[in-house]
Amino acid sequence: MDRQRLSSIAHSHHPIAAPISGVSVNRLLRRADRQPAARILDLGCGEAAWALQCLALLPDGHADGVDLSPYAMERAAEAAALRGLADRLTLHERDARTFVADGHHDLVMCVGSTHAFDGFAGTLDLAGRHVHPDGVLLVGEGFWQVPPTSAALAALDAGPADFTDLAGLVDVAEKGGWTPVYAHVSDAAEWDDYEWSWVGSLTGWALDNPGHPDAVEALAAAREHRDQWLRGYRGVLGFATLVLRRA
Repeated sequence: MDRQRLSSIAHSHHPIAAPISGVSVNRLLRRADRQPAARILDLGCGEAAWALQCLALLPDGHADGVDLSPYAMERAAEAAALRGLADRLTLHERDARTFVADGHHDLVMCVGSTHAFDGFAGTLDLAGRHVHPDGVLLVGEGFWQVPPTSAALAALDAGPADFTDLAGLVDVAEKGGWTPVYAHVSDAAEWDDYEWSWVGSLTGWALDNPGHPDAVEALAAAREHRDQWLRGYRGVLGFATLVLRRA
C-alpha cells in the first residue's frame, strides 16, 4: 500500500498529525502572538490543520502549506473550502526541503515533520531560514521521556542518540540560535487519542472495505503499529512543541 495513502487514511480522524489536542494547538498559536495579517508557512503540513487554525485566528493572514503527499493536499484543499478559508491558503505539493518561499514569514511551523530536514537541528537551520527576523518558529519534535528501552528502540527503528531528553531539546535549540518563549509537552491522554485514532482509522477503513486490494495490508499495518506503540514506545517517547524566537 502506498505509504502516503496509508498515512492519509490513518489520520482521517486526527488531521493534527501529532499527539496534540485541538485545545493545545490553539494555546500554542496564541502564544506565538502573531498579528492579524501575518504570513504563515507550514512545512510538512499534512492536511494543513495547523495552517487553517492559524487563519481562523488571524482574520487577515495568509498561509502557505507544503507537503509531498497528494492525498494530504487534496484533504487540505477540501478542509479549507469547508471552512471558507481557501482564498487565504496556498498549497504546494513538493518537498519541504527544496521549497523556495517568496520572502520571509512571520510564523513558520514544522510539527511532526522534522524528518524532512534530517531532524530537529536541521529543521532549526533550514526551516528557520524562512522566518522573518522578528518572527516565530514553531517546531514539534520527539524526545526521550525516560531512558529508551530496547523494545522502544526496536519499535521506532531508532538509536538512543536519535532523540535527546527534553532538556537536551532546549539545548539544541539554543545552540542553533533559538530560544523557547513557550512550549507544550503532550500528555498521556493526547498520545493515546492520537495513537488510537491512527490505529482505529486504518483498521476501520480495512474492515469497511474488505474487497479492496489494500485492505489486508492496511489491517496488518494497523496491528503492527499498535503493537509497536503499546509494547514499545508508549510512555517512553515524548513529544514537545516549542515556540521559538531568535536568541
